[in-house]
Amino acid sequence: MRDRSAMQRLAASPTMVGALTVLIVIVAVFLAYNANNGLPFVPTYRISAEVPDAQALVRGNEVRIGGIRVGVVEEIQPLSHDDGSVSAKLDLKLDRNVKPLPADSTVAVRARSALGLKYLQITKGRSRNGLPEGSSLPLAAARPETVDIDQLLNTFDEPTRDAVQTNLREFGTAVAGRGPELNAGLGELAKTLRLLQPVARNLSSTSTGLDRFFRALEATAAEVAPVAETQAQLFVSLDTTFGALARVARPFIQETISRSPPTLETANVVLPQLRPFLRHSRALFADLRPSARLLAQSAPDLAAALRVGTPVLRATPVLNAELPPTAQALVDFGQAPGVITGINLLTRTNKLLDVVLHFVTPAQSVCNYATLLFRNVSNHLSLGDGIGTYQRFLVLNPPAGANNEGSPASGPANGPDLANHLHYNPYPNTAAPGQPKECEAGNEPYRAGQTLIGNVPGNQGTETDGQKPSKKGKS
Repeated sequence: MRDRSAMQRLAASPTMVGALTVLIVIVAVFLAYNANNGLPFVPTYRISAEVPDAQALVRGNEVRIGGIRVGVVEEIQPLSHDDGSVSAKLDLKLDRNVKPLPADSTVAVRARSALGLKYLQITKGRSRNGLPEGSSLPLAAARPETVDIDQLLNTFDEPTRDAVQTNLREFGTAVAGRGPELNAGLGELAKTLRLLQPVARNLSSTSTGLDRFFRALEATAAEVAPVAETQAQLFVSLDTTFGALARVARPFIQETISRSPPTLETANVVLPQLRPFLRHSRALFADLRPSARLLAQSAPDLAAALRVGTPVLRATPVLNAELPPTAQALVDFGQAPGVITGINLLTRTNKLLDVVLHFVTPAQSVCNYATLLFRNVSNHLSLGDGIGTYQRFLVLNPPAGANNEGSPASGPANGPDLANHLHYNPYPNTAAPGQPKECEAGNEPYRAGQTLIGNVPGNQGTETDGQKPSKKGKS
């Protein structure tokens, strides 16, 4: 009875009822405030997930599996990597009933509404291995970035809207009044689709490897992505190039294209015939290569010959005019009596002189002795006075002593004095056949204290007065 009366007294007390009401309200507000972060004293399953971008996620955002709320995002932390990239780590507080998540589960940040609210979606994998408490889903488990409705709507900015209106207007103009043609085209479309069926079957067949083709395209795009700016600059340069070509497209490039087929047909006929000529030309130029190297050395002489020959060639018309009467005079001379007999006698004479000329000719062609003889003869009487000229000569006094060249002797002067020695060469070598190639006369060295009759020992070379030095040195 005391207990009932005590309860009645408490219920009748306004102060006690108000205090209990305030306590209940405080507990309700606390539970309501923390409802987004989970109810207190409820067991949870905590894991982490790494995503490339938190994308407007905040603490307390929902975590869903199959559209059902299974937890909340408890903490968001930024991460920096060694390569300079950044990502976000999400600490998740999940309900115990989802433990354990398969190890190959994936996560994606998705839009909850058009107002910008986000939530984290977990897609369970099929692995038999579960994620233990405190483990983390790697960055590879984050799915690619999704496109939200607001991002899609933001693409339709004012320039895009103007372009869409222009396209609709132009397409409307294009199809206006062409209903019958469109109907006919749609009627033929059925035939096209029937023909397209075997093509589609071939493309969808595993043996076609169309999936490998797209993977190869993906790899190719990944390779060319680093040089995208270079390729863009290439297209800019190509625009400049094609702009320049456009200015000469007509008539020059047009005529080139129109005339190319007959040119190619002619080339197909002519080039096989030219192949032997080109092969022989290659051999000819290979043989001419040594001559071409020598041509560089002889080019100055050829240039001098051309300078001298040009005036001569200008005078050749006069010579050509005189050649016909000269040739006719030679014919008349050949037909005259006794000419043939005289030519025969001259031929025999030349044959007799051939041996002599063959022996004597090197004295001039090699040693220049005939020119020197006439030069010396012309200078022999070059001195004189008002009365006349006189000979140029030197008086040689023979040395004194026994057996000298100035008195009768029993033999050639042979000393004993150093200057009393005879030097006499009646037949010096003149590069004649059977002789050493040397010009001995006038080049003999004087050997003091030696009696020398005949050819001087050694080769004296072929250099004489008025000639260039011989390439062959003296022996």
